[in-house]
Amino acid sequence: MMYQVVIVGAGPVGGRLATELASRGISTLMLEEHAEIGRPFQCAGLVNPPAMNMVNLHDTILQSVDGALMHSPSGIMLPVGKDGRVRTHVVCRKRFDQGVVAQAMDAGAHLWLKSKPIDASVTTDGVIVKVEREGEIIDLTCGLLVGADGAHSWTRRHFRMGKPKEMMIGFQADVSGLTGKDNWLEMYTGKDFAPGFFAWVIPTGNNTHRVGMWARPQDLDGRSVEECYESLISHDLWKKRFAGMNEIARYCGPVPCGTIRKPFKDRVMVIGDAAGMAKPTTGGGIGPGFRQIEAIIDKLSVAIIKDKLSSSDLEKICKPFKAFRKEQDRARALRDLLVTIPDDDELDSHFEMFNRPEILDLINSVGDIEHPVPLGMTLLRKVPEFRKLAIKAGFKLIFA
Repeated sequence: MMYQVVIVGAGPVGGRLATELASRGISTLMLEEHAEIGRPFQCAGLVNPPAMNMVNLHDTILQSVDGALMHSPSGIMLPVGKDGRVRTHVVCRKRFDQGVVAQAMDAGAHLWLKSKPIDASVTTDGVIVKVEREGEIIDLTCGLLVGADGAHSWTRRHFRMGKPKEMMIGFQADVSGLTGKDNWLEMYTGKDFAPGFFAWVIPTGNNTHRVGMWARPQDLDGRSVEECYESLISHDLWKKRFAGMNEIARYCGPVPCGTIRKPFKDRVMVIGDAAGMAKPTTGGGIGPGFRQIEAIIDKLSVAIIKDKLSSSDLEKICKPFKAFRKEQDRARALRDLLVTIPDDDELDSHFEMFNRPEILDLINSVGDIEHPVPLGMTLLRKVPEFRKLAIKAGFKLIFA
């Protein structure tokens, strides 16, 4: 069998790419190792408005979120956002993923479930892919092989394309019985339950929430992410908050942050989580993956049709990724400066500074959950206390 493009992984990013390609008349096959789309579910399920507008799957939204209530280690609360101004959407990931893949199939792409590559080799004429499909071995030929196969990408590993800069571990539980503002999420900081990052409570409608946290392995100090989660819900400051909740399900998965240096080789490329596109500030991967596709799709489609898919051809097409990588590096530097490096006492002092009315106004006027760098740079320029932090960060932060 021969296709112009074979995409490994039929998640939202793979499905979105398949839609764009098939709608341009490019024969496209998606390979999905699981028996259904949207399983297993391993993320917080946040989709920003620009990404949602690209696919128009508003019927999958469980709850829209206008802001965040951020809590310091000692309990200082910082409200960021404004009622009526939607910052992000909480979706049913199964329905969302299925909706994106259905759009690809409506555009003409093909889907094989319970299918995965077990070998692949590049020739001058194409890529020969050996696929295991429901116990049968099938040989495919394609012009371009795309890995949209997640954090532990088979494609990235098979073609030795490197690793993302960071690989975090995320854990969360679906729960019922919590109360709170339906259109606001909560974020908790503190080394006891969110070392170096933050924990979250995300409303999902109908009196249900997602409670979770994420961390770098080196910050866990021998603990598991499940132990950190248990520390959050039993912590002296917050145990009353979580006393009435009932767990429905638990999930755990990796979060790759930091775009790999060369997400392409001759006739092969990786996108989305496989390329390390998740945001280092929130771990979200759907918005960045959609942006990645939007930035290259026109030139990539022409290259596929003309069969100009060498490493040098793909390097020119993927040139916008350099700007994404730079944006990630600056966001990571700001995250490290304000959240990851400080101890709990320093975090409390940061929250006290953030909580001043003039700074809250600045945060709510400039802040963008998808693009934290402009806000961070504005704070470093305009708030005297943050200028000292800028000196601490050095030139890497300012000029990264």
